[in-house]
Amino acid sequence: MGQLKVNTDSRAKDLLKSYPSTPQKKLLALRKILIEAAQEIEGLDDLEETLRWGELSYIAKHGSTIRIDWKEKNPMQYAIYFKCTSQLIPTFKDIFGTSFKYEGRRAIVFGMNERIPKLKLKKCIKSALQYHKVKHLPDLGLKL
Repeated sequence: MGQLKVNTDSRAKDLLKSYPSTPQKKLLALRKILIEAAQEIEGLDDLEETLRWGELSYIAKHGSTIRIDWKEKNPMQYAIYFKCTSQLIPTFKDIFGTSFKYEGRRAIVFGMNERIPKLKLKKCIKSALQYHKVKHLPDLGLKL
């Protein structure tokens, strides 16, 4: 596997620094999982870390945008967002069921005191980061 280059926009760094301490730590941990998952994808050399809709966003050449965020109106949770018109969340629900809490067709939500099922989440992230390569496969190629 090649070396993944993460191209981080300064606005993304500023946004991360702006969160309160606990949400910031949680989002940094989520970011770490996301980057680790990206590093495991054969042929993925560049990952863009930027802002979309005011949220930390991750974009790969053949992927669907992933966003992560914490919102003051729901201070005890944070989330990873996927494109709601994709088959990502419906497929994750079919395969991983109650391993995650979902928000409609757009997000996997975590409580502040919840342990993240890291290996399962990495599979979700990998599917999203290469969505345009796997969207034609049964279950996005995720079958366990």
